[in-house]
Amino acid sequence: MFIPKFISLLVFSCAALNAIAQHQWQNVDTAFGPLPSGIHVYRSTDPIDGKPSIAYYVRIDLANKARIVSARVGNGKRYTPTQYFEQESVKPVIVMNTTFFEFEHNSNLNIVMRDGQMLAYQQHSLPGRGKDTLTYRHPFGSAIGIDKRKRIDIAWLYTDSTRSIPYASQQPIPFFKDSIAKHSAAAMLEKGQFRKWKMQTAFGGGPVLLQDGQILITNNEEIKFAGKAIDDKHPRTAIGYTTDRQLILLVVEGRFPGKAEGATLKQEAQLLKEIGCIEAMNLDGGGSSCLLINGKPTITPSDKGAQRPVPAVLVGF
Repeated sequence: MFIPKFISLLVFSCAALNAIAQHQWQNVDTAFGPLPSGIHVYRSTDPIDGKPSIAYYVRIDLANKARIVSARVGNGKRYTPTQYFEQESVKPVIVMNTTFFEFEHNSNLNIVMRDGQMLAYQQHSLPGRGKDTLTYRHPFGSAIGIDKRKRIDIAWLYTDSTRSIPYASQQPIPFFKDSIAKHSAAAMLEKGQFRKWKMQTAFGGGPVLLQDGQILITNNEEIKFAGKAIDDKHPRTAIGYTTDRQLILLVVEGRFPGKAEGATLKQEAQLLKEIGCIEAMNLDGGGSSCLLINGKPTITPSDKGAQRPVPAVLVGF
């Protein structure tokens, strides 16, 4: 993180989290090898709250100059992670789903950056429904970025297609509601303490799960699994990092009763904290959750076992 974060959010008590026993992770590099130096794969089948679970995480050492993390997009189309893998002339070691998206236009609903260029933008205007018709909610969603020096940061962003660089707040900003469909950039930037966020690679999602090594879930601020949805179990994809620049990619299999039932946001956050992340965030999950290592799947997707086509993925070399 680049700027100290002072966040006055509810910190979940130790008692609430002790229900999740410390997970044991087994190194399974040989099941997916050969792997280059600085990339390792771990698997756990320890139960979560007494329920069956299957989870994997990848550790990528970004202090290793040879390791590269980038983005691939479908440019108006959606492809499965395996299709993204097959499209590459130099095959990536890692392919993982990332952003939320909409099906009608196959559009990412979160920022995607590659080589310092924004390829997709955050969603800052959500039309109200029912009694809230004719109103709009304006959230500042979260994203993870990697800069030219391979430093990593998670922050809450404002993006605009008229500006080449996103703006980041190191503190969560509550969404606001009014009757205006779209505010000017100046009006939006007045809502927080923003700075230019000069990243080479970035992916949005949400909500944030960890800040400063503590579980701080901004689902209500970001309007991502707000209210009671924080306790819903789903297949999960998440990303975070450690103090020594280890990028952590986590997937949790789910929606298979008696085999793998998924995780709540709180449980997902606890797993990432145990692994050693100081900052972490949730990405698109459910039927989208997928992590390939050398083209080989880790978890079984919940969409009848088939990979869901997505408009963007993370690739690691």
